[in-house]
Amino acid sequence: LSQGGPGGNQKQIQVQLRGQDMPTLTRAALAIEGEMRKVKGATDIDLSTRGDRPELEIQLNRGLAGTLGLNVAQMAQSLRPAFAGVKAGDWIDPLGKTRDVTVRLAPEARTNVTDIEQLPLVVAPSGGISAGTQGSTSGTAPASTSGTATAGGAPSLIPLGQVATVVRSTGPAQIDHLNRDKVVTVGANVEGRSLNEVTTDLNKRVKKLRLPPGVILSQGGDVKNQTEVFTKIFAALALAVLMMYLILVVQFGSFLDPLAILLSLPLSLVGVVLMLLITGDTLNLMSLIGVILLMGIVAKNAILLIDFAKWNHEEGMPLRDALIEAGRVRLRPILMTTVALIAGMIPVALGAGEGADFRAPLGRAVIGGTITSTLLTLLVIPTIYEIMVEGREKVRGWFGRKAKPAKRVEAKPEPAAAP
Repeated sequence: LSQGGPGGNQKQIQVQLRGQDMPTLTRAALAIEGEMRKVKGATDIDLSTRGDRPELEIQLNRGLAGTLGLNVAQMAQSLRPAFAGVKAGDWIDPLGKTRDVTVRLAPEARTNVTDIEQLPLVVAPSGGISAGTQGSTSGTAPASTSGTATAGGAPSLIPLGQVATVVRSTGPAQIDHLNRDKVVTVGANVEGRSLNEVTTDLNKRVKKLRLPPGVILSQGGDVKNQTEVFTKIFAALALAVLMMYLILVVQFGSFLDPLAILLSLPLSLVGVVLMLLITGDTLNLMSLIGVILLMGIVAKNAILLIDFAKWNHEEGMPLRDALIEAGRVRLRPILMTTVALIAGMIPVALGAGEGADFRAPLGRAVIGGTITSTLLTLLVIPTIYEIMVEGREKVRGWFGRKAKPAKRVEAKPEPAAAP
């Protein structure tokens, strides 16, 4: 199956039903189609098998055919010249071009049940077909063609209607396959709602249906692509946070201090969600890339704050005073970098130019996350860091390991020069 894409005719939502029995797949697909029409936002609903075509179905009487030594493969090979044709030779037209000559039944004979039932089958004396239909264009077998093999060893002719029944029916215009299974796809587009909302409502309705045995349900189209992309994006996000933590552990020489810095990351998600709700955007690929970008930007503010406070505390300043001093001193560089970043993202967030609708969520997510993380980092991170440090000192006290009080190192005056 071809995947949907720009310029393609595939639907955004594709519910794929896989199995071996086409009638069963069609019944299950019709049931899902009925539920899909009840979902708000789903439009252009259709089946991949829509538009059945009339066909003639030949039902072999296996018991009777077995007594004559016939099987399905032999019957199909015998009928092939009548419908697909057999090459009878070459013909040179008046212009001197050589053309192939193919002999088969006339078009009206190939659609007439009576003519097809009279197609002669040559039965060998041993009970098998020795030759296919003799290239006749009339499509009508002689009246004396019925019978069985003669005792003298000469082959005989029997009409197709003697060992098979020809009935009119309808079949799918095309049969698709996926992973070696037949598949029927129920497709739909999305209008007025996000793809995730429509898919969620549809999945709730589909779970209530009892699919026939042997029917496997899977997702295709944009839903499948979105699931794969989101899985990879979240894996990249988790790896980025892990690498950031390991680097901070090496820089700070502590496993606890980097945790206070990493707690600033969820604070940026508050702004991302609020900004997307205000602008009416969805959590898509570009907004998730913006979230990954925020991980480094937001951690930078917390690093500036915690590093300065830790340095002052090691110099002998009380922890709370060190945190207040860090907030006062580091406020200016934090605001400078934040305002510069927001200003640089404004053109992207405004969505001006070609392809702006695709990249605008990135800028909006970065702006919203930067604003909330900057405000909350100055208030929440110092509080959390103070709680963590005091908790660490209490734990050390329980195990009889008291932390050595930090002492401020005073600069010694240089000795006066000798006169």
